Amino acid sequence: MRPVAARAGWLTVAIAALVVFPLVFTNQLVATIGVETLIFVTSAVAWNLFSGYSGYLSLGNAVFFGSGAYAAGIAARDWQITGSAEFMLLPLAMVVAALIAVPFGLVALRVRRHTFVVVTIAIFFIFQLTAFDLPITGGTIGLNAPFLLWSPVVFDQRFYYIALALALAAAGLSWLIRGSRFGLQLRAIRDDEDRAASLGVRAMRVKLSALVISAAITGLAGAVWFFFIGQVLPQSGFDPLFDLTIALMGFLGGLGTVAGPVLGALIIEPGQQYLTAQIQNDYLSQILLGALFLSVVLLLPRGLVPTMSDRFASWRARRSGQSAAKEPAP
Repeated sequence: MRPVAARAGWLTVAIAALVVFPLVFTNQLVATIGVETLIFVTSAVAWNLFSGYSGYLSLGNAVFFGSGAYAAGIAARDWQITGSAEFMLLPLAMVVAALIAVPFGLVALRVRRHTFVVVTIAIFFIFQLTAFDLPITGGTIGLNAPFLLWSPVVFDQRFYYIALALALAAAGLSWLIRGSRFGLQLRAIRDDEDRAASLGVRAMRVKLSALVISAAITGLAGAVWFFFIGQVLPQSGFDPLFDLTIALMGFLGGLGTVAGPVLGALIIEPGQQYLTAQIQNDYLSQILLGALFLSVVLLLPRGLVPTMSDRFASWRARRSGQSAAKEPAP
């Protein structure tokens, strides 16, 4: 029971630190970074719900992120929704992203893992180019979010707590799925899909369900990001760097774990914001991001959380062995 109690204690401390963060750090820039970091936490957890648990690595989750943002923006514009009523559109963003995930999955999941990555990239570029050309999306001009009548003092703070609630809910759902029969089926597919199918797992249905859940959460994160930033453009809503970044967060923290994507996002997004502020050359920051991805894959193939857990278990085993050796024989 002691390890469980220790984990619960650390989790309580971490959540408490996140809750008081905007009250301690009142700088507007720091608060903005905090909101964007929590949005990436949600997106990375959603990506891991499908890719980390099933083993099908997707580089097309920006499709759902951008679709959620555009769905909220188009509805707010056409239905003339203003002020805080815009948050009523968040469920719509989830539904639109989930509906898009169904044909997305029916096409992409017909192939196996390595080909699946290529198919997701192709679908992503189809959506990005479509956003440039369709009149309903505003084309290259994009869409503007409704204006919120909030003072600058509380604007970032309110969005921070909205993003925090979303991130905690996504992490909680990830924990529930991992411990459920559904999560066990996903991990069986990751380990050996043919063997899982022979044991009665309906692989296509399970993978598609996980993709739809992942898409709904990502679309919700995209809508919150749209209302916070105030604008969505095809190149920002459907950003290929978004896919690379959330995948790197999952790899750094540990694929298929609950805490891994959270830890990866909390490390990478603030670091990326710092590099963006310090380095004026956008291409150099992208090169550094790619180099970090390569280094993580080569040096930490299992991620930080599994590696640190194994080392901690080995240290405890050695300590227990030394304690047993020091005890006198009866």
